[in-house]
Amino acid sequence: MIVFDSIRDFMSTRVPLEGSLGFVPTMGALHEGHRSLIRRSLKENQITAVSIYINPTQFDRSEDLQVYPETILEDKEQLKSLGVDLLLIPTYEQMYPDTFRYEVREKEFSSEMCGAYRSGHFTGVLTVVMKLLNIIRPSRAYFGEKDYQQYLLIRDMVEAFFLEVEIIPCPIVRDPDGLALSSRNMNLSDSAREKAPLLHKLIRSKGSDNELKLELTKEGFEVEYVQTKFDRRFVAVRIGTNPTVRLIDNVALIE
Repeated sequence: MIVFDSIRDFMSTRVPLEGSLGFVPTMGALHEGHRSLIRRSLKENQITAVSIYINPTQFDRSEDLQVYPETILEDKEQLKSLGVDLLLIPTYEQMYPDTFRYEVREKEFSSEMCGAYRSGHFTGVLTVVMKLLNIIRPSRAYFGEKDYQQYLLIRDMVEAFFLEVEIIPCPIVRDPDGLALSSRNMNLSDSAREKAPLLHKLIRSKGSDNELKLELTKEGFEVEYVQTKFDRRFVAVRIGTNPTVRLIDNVALIE
C-alpha cells in the first residue's frame, strides 16, 4: 500500500495508472462497515484507493468535531491487511487552499431530514466529495446506505456535473443487536450503547412516523426526525450526555 500525505503526489501517481480504480472515502475510525465497502471495491476493481480525512466543513457542531474518533495508526494497518493499493491522508490546507471560499450547494433535498437539523452539513459533504472525486478520478466510488440521504445527494451531484464515475450504494452493516455501525458509536457510554439498538428495533415497527417519534421519546431518545420517504423510514436521534451522540438509521419498507 502506498500512503500519500500530498494531494499533488497522489495526482502525479494517478496519471499513469491503468485499469479500473475503486474509491472509498472515509473519515477514519474504520469499522466493519468501511471494510465491507473496501472489500467490494477490491472485488470489482483492479486498483482500490481509500482516503482518510475528517472534514471540518460538514460538522455543524464544533463539539462533534472535537470528539470525532481518530485511530490513524490502526486504520493504516487495517487498510494494508485488506490489500488496499493507495491511501490518501490530506490536510485541511491541501483540501481547502481557498479556505472554503468555493462550495457545492444543493438547493432542495439537502434542506430536508438531516439537512433541516445540521445547517451547512451537506454543502460540506458535497464540496469535499467533489474535490476527492476530482483528485482520485475513480471508475467507481462506494458509499454506505446508512447515510442514504448523503448517497442520493452525491449520486445526483455526479449526474448533474457529468462526472465519469459510478456511485455504488452498499448495504448497512449492523452489530448482532441491530445497531448500525458508525465511527461515532465509539463515543457511546455503556448505558447509551445498551439502549441504542432500540432505535433499529423500533423503526421496523408498523406504526406511523408520529407514533414512532413518541415511542422513541418515551424511551429516552432526543428525536430530531422520523420520516418515511422513497419507501424507506428514516430516523435521526441523539442519545447520552456531554456530549450527546447522534445516531441515524433507515430501513426499507418494501423489500
